[in-house]
Amino acid sequence: MRVGNTIYLDHQATTPVDSRVWDAMRPYCAENFGNPHSADHILGWAAAKAIESSSESIAGLIGADPDEIIFTSGATEANNLALLGIGRRASGGNRRRILVGAIEHKCVLAAARALRQQSGYAVQEIPVDSGGRIDKSALDTLLGDDVLLVSIMAVNNEIGTIEDVVALSQSIHTAGALFHCDAAQAPLAIDLTALAKSVDLLSLSGHKIYGPKGIGALYIRRDLQGSVEPLIYGGGQQRSLRSGTLPVPLCVGMGRACELLTDDQMPETREKLRERRDRFVAKIFSLPWEISLNGPPLANRHPANLNLQFSGFPAGDILSVMQPRLAASTGAACTSGIPEPSHVLRAIGLTGENAESSIRFSLGLGTTDEDLDEAVEILRDALARLS
Repeated sequence: MRVGNTIYLDHQATTPVDSRVWDAMRPYCAENFGNPHSADHILGWAAAKAIESSSESIAGLIGADPDEIIFTSGATEANNLALLGIGRRASGGNRRRILVGAIEHKCVLAAARALRQQSGYAVQEIPVDSGGRIDKSALDTLLGDDVLLVSIMAVNNEIGTIEDVVALSQSIHTAGALFHCDAAQAPLAIDLTALAKSVDLLSLSGHKIYGPKGIGALYIRRDLQGSVEPLIYGGGQQRSLRSGTLPVPLCVGMGRACELLTDDQMPETREKLRERRDRFVAKIFSLPWEISLNGPPLANRHPANLNLQFSGFPAGDILSVMQPRLAASTGAACTSGIPEPSHVLRAIGLTGENAESSIRFSLGLGTTDEDLDEAVEILRDALARLS
C-alpha cells in the first residue's frame, strides 16, 4: 500500500485502521458517547452492551470466554499486567523463578527485570536456535517446581518465527508453571481459535491487526484472575483487574478487527500474502549484492515478514537513502537515545555488525505486486548509491 508517495512495508510496526473498523467505531465517538460504567440510564447500557459485544469478538478470536478478556491500552500494558500482576501477587510463594524467551519483546524482558529487582525473582532467558525457535531441551532443563511463570511469544515481531505453542504448553504445565504468551503479532500469521486452551494468559494489540492504536487486551484464564495483582487501581472496573473508564470507540474497533480476522477467507488471505512475499524476496535476491535471510525459512515464518541482511551496508544508511519513497525498519531498539543492535538478531547468532546491516520488510493486506516491484527498484537504487 502507499501513503502519499511512500510505499509502506512496515506493517509489523503498525497497520492502518480498516475502513470497516472505523465505520464501527465512529458512532461511539459522537452520538453513542455514554460511559459504559453508567448503570442508571440507557446511554450507559448501550455503551456497556458495545463493550460486551467487543469482548465476545476478541474471545472468539482465541477460543476464550468474554469474561476472560481484560481491555488494556495495548500489548505493552497487557504484557506488564501479566508478568507483574502474577509475580507481585505470588511474591511470598515458593516458586521464585521466571523464564522468558531470549527474543521476547523488550516490554516482556523489562517487566521480568523489574520483578527481579523489586521482588527478588530469579529471571532466566530461554535460548533459541538460529531460526528463533525456543530450544525445547533447554526449556525442559530450566523448568522445575520453583518456576512460577514462563513467557514465550507466539510469533516474533522482527524475524517472524512461529513457535509451537501447544508443545511448549505441555512442558510448561507439566512442571506446574503458568504460561503467558505475547500474541500481538500472531493473528495475521496463524489461526488462534484454540490458543487460549494452551496458555494461561495471552496478550493482544489493536493496532497490529488493522484496529486502532491505544487499545489491547489480556486474556486471563477465569480461575486465575484472583492471582493477578492490578497495575491500576480505582473504581473496580473490569473485575477490579484494571480500573478506569473504558474507551468505548477503541474497544469497539478492536472487537471489529478481531471479527474480520475470523473470516473464512483468512487462510486464503495468509497464503496470498506468503506468495506475494516470496515473489518479492526472490526479486531482491536477484540483485547483484550479498543479501541473506535472517531467521527461519520462508515457509515457517509470519507470511508477511522478511528480515534481510545486506552485507557491508549499514541498515540505517539504506533506509535513509530510500526516504521518502519506501518505509521499512531496522528492528533495532533505542534505549535513552543510544542505538543498539537488535537483541533478537543477536540471540539467533548474528554479530553486532551483521545485525546492524539488517532490515525488516513487512507486507500488509493492501500491499500489491506493483508496490513490491517498485520497492525492489528503490532498494536497487539505494544500494547502488551506497556502493
